[in-house]
Amino acid sequence: MSASSTEHEHEFEAEYGLPEPLPAGEHILWQGGPRFLRVFLDVFHARGLVLWFALIVLMRLALQWSEGAGGGEMLGTLIGLVPVFTLSLALFAFMAWMVARTTVYTLTDRRVVMRIGIVLSLTFNLPLSRLVAADVRALFDGGGDICLSLGAEDKIAYLNLWPHARPWVWTQPQPALRSLAQVGPVATLLRDAWQACRAEATMAQDAPAAGALNASPLAEHHPA
Repeated sequence: MSASSTEHEHEFEAEYGLPEPLPAGEHILWQGGPRFLRVFLDVFHARGLVLWFALIVLMRLALQWSEGAGGGEMLGTLIGLVPVFTLSLALFAFMAWMVARTTVYTLTDRRVVMRIGIVLSLTFNLPLSRLVAADVRALFDGGGDICLSLGAEDKIAYLNLWPHARPWVWTQPQPALRSLAQVGPVATLLRDAWQACRAEATMAQDAPAAGALNASPLAEHHPA
């Protein structure tokens, strides 16, 4: 998604992906969101679902065969189970599509902003000055995830972030930019912006930290 996009369905946003206008002098470096297919495969574990459904069908057919069932009965089992499993996969695919469609990640020279949520839209504002580290998970096709480590005093509930959180990290959840199309360039922009923020803070230790979109360091915005 281009940073110059102006048309969007979230009319409460002052700017695409942002609940309020950025402070003067702050600039958007990148905007984007998850890829539908990667969300379906990595977040909703589509491959595992297909294998699980196939295993159920095979076990059911093997049981019928061991009991001496005929071809017609076994065909009836297939006709009964396959549409149910196909519909289940379609529902998970629809959820993955909605996650990809409603998510906007924004990187500025001061913060990472995550607009997430299908039914209830939430916006999390993560000032770069409060990020401890970032881990990159790169895939063979150039895509991947960027997981952000927060300070011990900053914590966002895992359920509020899911699926935009590092999997299986519960005690100190890590916000994550999931299923990016090209993770390398975004990681480089984030690293450079973070280093610039840290250098500026070092040179002006008595100055206020980089401003947030509201008074709280990790702001959570709910639409009216």
